[in-house]
Amino acid sequence: MPDAIVAEGLIKKYGDVIALDGMELTVPEGTVFGLLGPNGAGKTTTVRILTTLLQPDAGHARVAGLDVVRDAARLPAHIGVSGQYAAVDDHLTGAENLEMVGRLYHLGVKRAKQRARDLLDRFDLAEAADRPVQGYSGGMRRRLDLAGALVASPPVLFLDEPTTGLDPRARANLWDVIAELVTAGTTVLLTTQYMEEADRLAHRIAVVDHGHVIALGSADELKAQVGGDRIELSVTSAADLETARRTLAPLAMGDVRIDAATLRMTIPVAGGAAALTSALGHLAAERITVRDAGLRRPTLDDVFLTLTGHQTDEKIKETVR
Repeated sequence: MPDAIVAEGLIKKYGDVIALDGMELTVPEGTVFGLLGPNGAGKTTTVRILTTLLQPDAGHARVAGLDVVRDAARLPAHIGVSGQYAAVDDHLTGAENLEMVGRLYHLGVKRAKQRARDLLDRFDLAEAADRPVQGYSGGMRRRLDLAGALVASPPVLFLDEPTTGLDPRARANLWDVIAELVTAGTTVLLTTQYMEEADRLAHRIAVVDHGHVIALGSADELKAQVGGDRIELSVTSAADLETARRTLAPLAMGDVRIDAATLRMTIPVAGGAAALTSALGHLAAERITVRDAGLRRPTLDDVFLTLTGHQTDEKIKETVR
């Protein structure tokens, strides 16, 4: 399978700050590639270079067979881009925004109008099609921006945190749209801080930290690197939380994580359900009241924390671009 995106040794600096430090990516055609990392890891910088909005200080990259520097003038016709913030014209209607994009891609007036209406239907914006965008909600503006990235049916699509600001229903609808696009052959590079999103959509995931890839694989392969089950439980008081930590520490197969604000703790264990039963028995012997408890497999959040030393934060955006 040919590669739709190839990045080799990308370096980008902002003064003394190194945003990218040898970024390497290979994305086969017709797949979804997830780019995950803590705030400031270089995800958005990578997308901006691959979409010709920035030039790298060193390294090379090709998208849809075109060099992102030498062929910068030709490449935009082959890609669609949706950034973290909706780039729409407030003074135009939703339909006019999409029709304008179609004309910029030289679709012709008739085809641009039809494409706009099709996308407005797909993104549940048909009823608002003829209203000025300045009256749209944040979620509606986001969906319109995403529709704009699809007007020209590009073979390669870059989605930089595409579902930020969307409600769960709109997010699920977008996931369905992405799945349909990929089935039809579109290549998608997705940056996200929603772990569920990467887990559901991405064929392969690169975990990025300090401007380079530190782990690469499918979601299942990355989870296997973390390994083991986790007991998650919550107690009724801060005093019980510390006592529970000391009581369960001998059962832990790694560091016990505590969230004092929610009185919750996570304990990596071996032995599955037997370990949970044992843990609850030890807590009962100490007369610690457990509000709730459960056993779960590792998630991409666990991968994120283990590999980068940072917890994901869906509310904080990258400060380094």
